[in-house]
Order: sequence, then structure tokens, then C-alpha cells
Amino acid sequence: MAPDTVIASAARTRLDALWSRGCAFLGTRVAIMGGAMSWVSERHLVSAISNAGGFGVIACGSMGPELLAAEIAATQALTAQPFGVNLITMHPQLDDLVRVCLEARVGHIVLAGGIPPGSAVRAVKDGGAKLIAFAPALVLAKRLVRSGADALVIEGSEAGGHIGPVSLTVLAQEILPHIHDVPVFVAGGLGRGEAILAYLEMGASGVQLGTRFAATTESIAHANFKQAFVRAAARDALPSVQLDPRFPVIPVRGLANDGTARFLTHQAATLARFQSGELTKESAQLEIEHFWAGALRRAVIDGDVDTGSVMAGQSVGLVTSVQPVAEVIQEIVDQAVAALRARE
Repeated sequence: MAPDTVIASAARTRLDALWSRGCAFLGTRVAIMGGAMSWVSERHLVSAISNAGGFGVIACGSMGPELLAAEIAATQALTAQPFGVNLITMHPQLDDLVRVCLEARVGHIVLAGGIPPGSAVRAVKDGGAKLIAFAPALVLAKRLVRSGADALVIEGSEAGGHIGPVSLTVLAQEILPHIHDVPVFVAGGLGRGEAILAYLEMGASGVQLGTRFAATTESIAHANFKQAFVRAAARDALPSVQLDPRFPVIPVRGLANDGTARFLTHQAATLARFQSGELTKESAQLEIEHFWAGALRRAVIDGDVDTGSVMAGQSVGLVTSVQPVAEVIQEIVDQAVAALRARE
């Protein structure tokens, strides 16, 4: 065997060792989870990620039990590999959605959007599935592990969509040295193998990627949506702005466009109507929240990237072309292996 081949083989063995815990937990060849992106993380993308050796995750979002059951069945028809389902803890039919997942023998259930209620945690555990939860701080990470989470995701503010206030760089330093009982997956702003390698060496068991997968060949997102990713730089992916603390705006990171500019104007006009007495505080809050209703679907499905919500993480600057999922995963693995080889 040629020396370079030996070094490459040794480097890949080292990478496999670094994320072996994550691979064992997910049942995959590489410990790369797909982020759950509404309208994007459906059967085609999820199965493509799993078939390429990663771990696809269906974004249930606002689906009801029947729609979710159909999506799970359709995904199972496209892949025999493991995949998970992401459920929003605030969903009014959460218990029914958990039941649907268990009946379909989904092995991993992700509970996102808040602290998982005890009833859902018990149902997942009693049903034999593995529970994955999001931990935005060390104190909550410890609490989630005590309550029964089998794995955690720590997602930094660099991520797309709904975000917390802390970067992955800080979260990783806060959480990874102290959580050892369960695998921890890192997310937010990741797009290259060298960066992923650094977090694995800090103690992460794997990663979760969303933005890079959103612009892949298998993603059902509109061509306009994907090309917006290709054209964008990291600085174009900005969090939504809140004008008045009396009217909270949940931070959402996406590409700045006419829609984001109009949202500021809409907030200002709504505040003026509230101050004049035309709207109650509750009505004004609803007016602000309803602005983006349907906007994500307009961008992803209809291709309206001017007024729609083009959710994207800061890693969008690393998207330079529309690639097949398998190519993205292989590229990331090759980058991590190359970084390990460079140390030899």
C-alpha cells in the first residue's frame, strides 16, 4: 500500500473513531444529521440523506397525525436506513404525533421548540424510541439528561430559522466539557469538514446540518430558493429585528430581502396604530406575528424569494453550487480527513 494511501486510511479511521458514538447512536455510517426544515425536510431529502450514510430527519411542523403518518410511510418506501422525526413541543396534538411515530417504528424522535413535556418524554421512552432534545444552555442540558433525553443537540445562533441568542462557539465551550452521559450533536453555521472535526475533538459525537442540505439536488425547494443560497454571502443571513420590546419578535435567521424590509415597516405601522388606540396590545401582537404567515412556503415551494421567508444559516456563504446530498456528505468527510492527514 502506498504511503499516502496508508495515511489517508489512518486519517479516516481516526475520523470514524471520533464520531463512532454518534454513528452508533444513529445507526449510520457518518454522524451527520439533517436539520428539520419545514417544507424542505420531507421524504425526498430525508431519504437521500439516510441513503448517503447520514441521518435524515422529517420536519413535522404543523402536520396533523394523518399527514405525518403518510410522510413517514413515504420516507420508509424510499429508504431502508434509519431516519428520525422532529416534533414541535407546542403542537396541540403532540401526544398523537408521538404515537404515530411509535406505531411506524420510527427509532429516533426529536422534540424541539421548548422543554419536552413529561408525558411526551415518557411516551417516547416507553415506546422504545430514542429521544433527542435541544439544549440552549448547560443547566438545561443537565436537566434534559436527567429527564430522559438519550442525546442532545446544541444549536448556535449562526443557524437558520428560529435561533437562540448564543453562538455555537460559546455553547460548545459551555456544554461539551460537562455532558458525557449522552451523545451531543453540534449545529449552527457548520458547512466544512475541518470545522466539524474541531468540534468532534472537543467532545461532540456528531453534527446537524441544515443550510447545506436545503440547496441540494434532492431538496424539493424551488430553483429560485436554491439559487438564492448559491448567490448569498454569510452576511446576508440576518436575524429578524424587533422594534419594540413590548411586542416580542421570535428571532428568525434568513436572507435579507424585500420581505424583511417590509416587516420593519409593518412593525412601525402596527406600533403607531397601537399607540393611537386603534389596536389593543393583543391585536397588535397578532398583527406582527401574522406578517410572516405562509411566507416560508412562498419562498421554498413557490420560489418567491423577494417577499417570502428565505430561512438560511450563516453557512449559506459556503453553498457555491447545487450538489447531490451524497456529494455534500463525501466532501465534508474528505475535508475532515484531509485536515487529519495534514498533521501527519
